[in-house]
Amino acid sequence: MESDEQSTIERRLADLEHEVARLSAFAAHPAAPADGAESEATDAAPGAAGSDDPLWFVNELGRRAPGAVMMAGAVETQAGPIRWQYGLHAEGLLANDWSDLARPLEALGHPARIELVRQVMRGAHTTAELLQLEHLASSGQLYHHLRQLVSAGWLVSPRRGHYEVPAARVVPLLVLTMIASS
Repeated sequence: MESDEQSTIERRLADLEHEVARLSAFAAHPAAPADGAESEATDAAPGAAGSDDPLWFVNELGRRAPGAVMMAGAVETQAGPIRWQYGLHAEGLLANDWSDLARPLEALGHPARIELVRQVMRGAHTTAELLQLEHLASSGQLYHHLRQLVSAGWLVSPRRGHYEVPAARVVPLLVLTMIASS
């Protein structure tokens, strides 16, 4: 490998390691309890032990990374615990082309598909279990919707006839449902 190429790769790796360390710092506070959606000052969960600040997460985020937008969660699933966080700066988000975001969002935009994802997250993993849902009239419809969800990355099929939500998509899906219900 040429020297310039290698130093570029090493520089990119160092930048990525720095960004991972910076974003990992947001994990200092435990996630909100799973008993309901928290929003603004009305029903936000308490933060660190002994804290009564209803906006503890936002205040800490503003202190640590002004201008950042975060999503994070710590949830228990049938597959085990998931601790996940992701953050970007608003400036970068606004500078990006958003047209590529339409496809994954569109995949969730059908009532049958959003119900399929919900049922998979609740434990229905096989096509036989999913065929019992009211939103589906035929196995053809089921496979059509499953293809859309797998193609968009919301579901994976580790083996034939079995579907799962990838661990990296659990919290984003829950965040999307919070956004839609707010």
